[in-house]
Amino acid sequence: MEEKQLKASKGLLPLMLLILGYCLAGAALVGGIVLVDGETQETLGGILIGMAILWLALGWILCLGVKILKPQEALVLTLFGKYIGTLKGEGIYYVNPFVSAVNPASRTTLRQSGDVNSSETAVVTTNGTTQAAAMSKKISLKVMTLNNNKQKINDCLGNPVEIGIAVIWRVKDTAKAVFTVDNYKEFLSLQCDAALRNIVRIYPYDVAQNVDTTGDGEPDEGSLRGSSEIVAERIRDEIQKRVADAGLEILEARITYLAYAPEIAAVMLQRQQASAIIDARKMIVDGAVGMVEMALNKLNEGGMVHLDEERKAAMVSNLLVVLCGNKDAQPIVNSGSLY
Repeated sequence: MEEKQLKASKGLLPLMLLILGYCLAGAALVGGIVLVDGETQETLGGILIGMAILWLALGWILCLGVKILKPQEALVLTLFGKYIGTLKGEGIYYVNPFVSAVNPASRTTLRQSGDVNSSETAVVTTNGTTQAAAMSKKISLKVMTLNNNKQKINDCLGNPVEIGIAVIWRVKDTAKAVFTVDNYKEFLSLQCDAALRNIVRIYPYDVAQNVDTTGDGEPDEGSLRGSSEIVAERIRDEIQKRVADAGLEILEARITYLAYAPEIAAVMLQRQQASAIIDARKMIVDGAVGMVEMALNKLNEGGMVHLDEERKAAMVSNLLVVLCGNKDAQPIVNSGSLY
């Protein structure tokens, strides 16, 4: 079902006429009572009283046709079950008083903007718990942010990770949002969870060897931690494909929380520490070997001493111990012969 914008007349003049009608009905009621009490024109007084009571009893039905919209709000209207159009644009309008607004997600509250601190939201406390119940049938066309709950998902290596995303979205087609799905807010939240699982299971938490995350058959360096922008873009595209039929537009998706699951977090921290220590040791050894080689070359070039292979090996061993040791070396001065 495609959205069609309803062309409604401006409602300021009808509203003024309705107010005037109530004022006249009140005046007619008072005048009729006066005429009846005066016993001069009882018939005319009875007619005025009857008309006033009839207007006061049924005039509120005409008032139902007055609709007021704020900026970036819309009303999906149906007449006896048939969709007649969507009312958009700020201002006051007058429509058929028998139409009804439809918004199946009006009472649905998620962890998103628009559901928190809303002026059109009533707070109900039941048994010590606070619940929010939106009373308006209006559909917000504003850009909103859905902060979805954190999920525990296994990455491509089978490691459980906890990840949370924030999705920036808006309603693009009100007719599809209302009539295609039962509740477009819950539908969006569910599709965000499903899309997140589909994308996260492709990537490792950190860079791993022999892992293809792009689908080209070649290993790459993609990871959840290092390629967050790429992962977020793929999540956005995946969600958009799933919610396009519901008339929703996904503007952006961002990873807001990423960590190993608590049951393996300590082990993975030790693994990262071990990797950092190995990398540091490798750098120290490479530097020490270069310094030893430079020292031997300088001694040979200057002709200061001539060392045989055994002495060179001893010197290399001592220099490596000094350069690669964790603690400061304690030198021993040899005052005798080198041999």
